[in-house]
Amino acid sequence: MHAVRKRRYTPPAGGTAAGHRAGRRRRSSRRRARPRRRGRNLLAGLLVAVGLLGSAAYVLRGGWGDAPSSAPPPRSTHVSPTPAPTPTPTPPPSPSPSPSPSRTEIAVPPTGSGTFVTAQADGEAVGSGSRPVRYVVEVETGLDVSPSQAADEIADILAAPRGWTHDPDNAFQLVGAGSPHDIKIRIATPGTADALCWAGIQQDTGGEYNCEVPGGVVVNLKRWVKGSPTFDGPIHDYRALIINHEMGHFLGHGHVTCGGAGRLAPVMMQQIKGLHGCVANAWPYDENGDLVTGPPV
Repeated sequence: MHAVRKRRYTPPAGGTAAGHRAGRRRRSSRRRARPRRRGRNLLAGLLVAVGLLGSAAYVLRGGWGDAPSSAPPPRSTHVSPTPAPTPTPTPPPSPSPSPSPSRTEIAVPPTGSGTFVTAQADGEAVGSGSRPVRYVVEVETGLDVSPSQAADEIADILAAPRGWTHDPDNAFQLVGAGSPHDIKIRIATPGTADALCWAGIQQDTGGEYNCEVPGGVVVNLKRWVKGSPTFDGPIHDYRALIINHEMGHFLGHGHVTCGGAGRLAPVMMQQIKGLHGCVANAWPYDENGDLVTGPPV
């Protein structure tokens, strides 16, 4: 055993000292080489990092793009989130317009007091006649009809271009209570109208019709409010027919009938009793200024 250990540690050929020195040189050279390689790797990493930082700075300064390199870096813009739109409140529905007066809104009692209220409404003369027909408007007391409003409506009818003022001999003037006048236009209940028409001209109006009496015109409230079943048009137009027909009697015009099928019915025709082929019409003159007439009755 001892002999074997001695052979194992026998130094190699070439001398013991020389072998030890060579071994030390190889080991020391390997130890010195490792730090030098590690330093080179660290330096290369630093150079790569610097290069990358420089490239990033160049890009941020505008490099590698269309803008010139001297352009300042773009400012960062803070974009606030767009607020959600506030819903617009739905407006409340507009109130429906009040319906225009119909033919049945005003009550029509069968009879009334028999006394009258005169409209306090004076007006200027209309028409070119040298002596205007002065008239007052009266409404039976207790009715749902304003005397002043009725007077204004009648004044508009008599002043219309197709009304009786188209005749240059005619003129009319609304006057108030207490003023001298030539004619009274009265609006009365059916019972009172019947009494006035019978007393004035011995005519039975049957609670349905109007009449012209000495010194006045009697308008049946039923016709003023409801119109006529034979007249297809606004209630104001039928009121124009009433006034033009009765005022025509005062001016001396008598009853006539239809002048031909399809023609305008004359205002002096009793249209409520039938049109006989004519077309309902509220005015004495047509649009051409010609008097609408027909064969006398």
